[in-house]
Amino acid sequence: MTDLTTLSLLEAADLLRSGDVSSRELTQACLDRIQDTESKIHAFLTLTPDLALKQAEDADQRLTEWRKEGGKPLPHTWGIPVAIKDVLCLEGVPTTCGSKILEGFRPPYTATSVGRLIDAGAVVLGKTNTDEFAMGSSTENSAFGPTYNPWDLSRVPGGSSGGSAASVASNMCYAALGTDTGGSVRQPASFCGVTGLKSSYGRVSRYGLIAYGSSLDTVGALAHSAADLLPIFHAIAGHDPLDSTSMPDPVPAVDLDGTDLAGLRIGVPKEYFIEGMQHEVEIAVQEAVRVLETLGAVACEISLPHTDLALPVYYIIAPAEASANLARYDAVRYGPRLEAEDLREQYFATRGGLFGQEVKRRIMLGTYALSAGYYDAYYGQAQKVRTLIKGDFEAAFKDVDLIACPVAPTTAFRLGEHSEDPLSMYLEDVFTLPANLAGVPGIAFPVGFDSDHLPIGMQLNAPHLGEAVLFQAASAYQEVTSWHKERPSL
Repeated sequence: MTDLTTLSLLEAADLLRSGDVSSRELTQACLDRIQDTESKIHAFLTLTPDLALKQAEDADQRLTEWRKEGGKPLPHTWGIPVAIKDVLCLEGVPTTCGSKILEGFRPPYTATSVGRLIDAGAVVLGKTNTDEFAMGSSTENSAFGPTYNPWDLSRVPGGSSGGSAASVASNMCYAALGTDTGGSVRQPASFCGVTGLKSSYGRVSRYGLIAYGSSLDTVGALAHSAADLLPIFHAIAGHDPLDSTSMPDPVPAVDLDGTDLAGLRIGVPKEYFIEGMQHEVEIAVQEAVRVLETLGAVACEISLPHTDLALPVYYIIAPAEASANLARYDAVRYGPRLEAEDLREQYFATRGGLFGQEVKRRIMLGTYALSAGYYDAYYGQAQKVRTLIKGDFEAAFKDVDLIACPVAPTTAFRLGEHSEDPLSMYLEDVFTLPANLAGVPGIAFPVGFDSDHLPIGMQLNAPHLGEAVLFQAASAYQEVTSWHKERPSL
């Protein structure tokens, strides 16, 4: 019998509808796969097998009724085992954000994105590993240990959604939710050879997402292909009155039939092909653009002139917002606390002892940028330049429908390679940060391998709320290529 964990999400969904397989069988196959491989990968922080099997049984019951009675089609997510990044709340299930300061925290509510996915019949296998409070590009900053790249266990899976990306890449689940504040879905998708969606800011509710940078955070998802991602996107997207930044615009229907991209205009920004980029990455991305051209798309060089300012702007705005958001972890309301002689000392002992080094570094950077005498010089100026970066994208999208560029300058780097040099780690996000600053959506997908057989990813960006064209272009590419079908040998 075929190994059920090697199926795509849509293949599994078809088998569920036909009755050839049950959700319980899919779920048990994934749980068995996790038992076999988790010790090598460390993709999960919390497993929920009892919850998953109960959800699977409920899904099977509804599928049986549907096959007998017919009626409205069930979502393609119905009965499909998925994983959830551990910065998204699930009622009663430990949610740590990869931090000791939230160890033991069980939220009394569920994130809207997670709740909608469950309402669409998905089965939750557990919560995946993440850089602490989503601050990192390698998942090495987790307080509970790093996640390892399934393609090479000496390499990082990317971050901060490294656990979600690795769980999909190693066939532990069919899809996973992640979050993207500065590239945290797209970069691990690239490093792990899967497909990852960063939604437009406001497209997917942030309610129940434990905040890092409130004006940058987006909820996204990872799966093997764009076609597999589409039902996840349709399940989680849409307006939410619980999120004041949620967009009221309807979620578009997307038709993925065919590979005809005639008339599609693709811009290739010259600023994204920089000195020091791994040559194999540049070649693979350029070849992927040529493939899109064979499908009818027209590519041209464009300029996003303020790209070089995105990195410093992000590392002022994001830490500033993190400084404000993480002030709530005060040794009183959440998680454990370290005892001290008085409240002030308890506050310093808990935050100083339970926050990791990267989180403390960003809190200090952000607090400094917001302090009296420096606010206008740093945070205020960064917001002005952010407007210029957003304007670059708006101007470009008057002439093109999509922007194509690399996800990262290199393929997955080795564990510990950047641990002593924060700036070199920050530079790993140089191609993904601009989309978050501009609020536009992006999709990353595999377009080749380097000489070490590590995946290479390309990203497409679209105008705000333009996810439909992202899915169409990425799916068309994947219809005529097979990079997304490759699996690591563990």
